[in-house]
Order: sequence, then C-alpha cells, then structure tokens
Amino acid sequence: MTIGSQPVKNFGESTVKLPGRNSSPAECETCKNRKYQDGSDEMVSFKSAAHISPQSSASRVMAHEREHVSNAYKKAAQNNGKVISANVSLQTAVCPECGRSYVSGGTTSTQIKYYNEENPYQKDLKSSDSIGLRGMNVDIAC
Repeated sequence: MTIGSQPVKNFGESTVKLPGRNSSPAECETCKNRKYQDGSDEMVSFKSAAHISPQSSASRVMAHEREHVSNAYKKAAQNNGKVISANVSLQTAVCPECGRSYVSGGTTSTQIKYYNEENPYQKDLKSSDSIGLRGMNVDIAC
C-alpha cells in the first residue's frame, strides 16, 4: 500500500503528519525498526532483540516484566524464602520522527526474605544485634 508516492511502513496507522514531525505514524521508519531486548541474566523473553508495535508495547512489556516477578516467586519458593515486595514500572517515550507515544521499556524490582538459619553471616548478625540490645527494655519497678 502507498500514500501518494510513499510506501506505508506501519499499516493501519494514521497518515496525518503532525506539525514539527518528519513523518506520519504510517510512514515512520523509526517505529517500524524499533526493537526491544532484555538485559538481565534471567531466562525470560526478549533475550534477543525483537520488534513490538507501538500499539502493543504496553501489554507486551508488562507481560515480560511479569516473567521477572514470576521468576522471583519461583526462586523464593526453591530457597526457603518469601517475596516481600515486587514492583513493576513501565517507561514511556515519544517517537522523535512521528510523535507517537509508546512504552519504551520496563523495570522490575523484587525483595526476597530468606529463612536460612544455616547462613553463618545471618547468625553473626543476630548475635551482634542481641549484644547491643541487651538491657534496653529493663523495668526496674520495685
């Protein structure tokens, strides 16, 4: 399909070129070639770069970030731990060529509490904490 003499790169998109932009969303080369890739060391989607359309970027990136949350729950369950918190945030951006907004990426942060009393560092920490806390709550009522 073509618009005038320009081939349509993003079928189904608006052909209206916004003021101050180089192209319309239908003709946008930047949106057509945008790729997403995960940089973590976990086994999740997008380990190799892949294209996501701007319309589906929010749902696809959120699904990817949920994989990280799922991995945290699995890791906690396998190592006698509990997920204390899991937060997902999505970042948005505006295409400099056509002006369309899209989800540009996401981050996931998790906190896991482990119940491992065999850890010598944890035992030492508890021991040193108990020394400092002894006698702090003494009731000397006679």
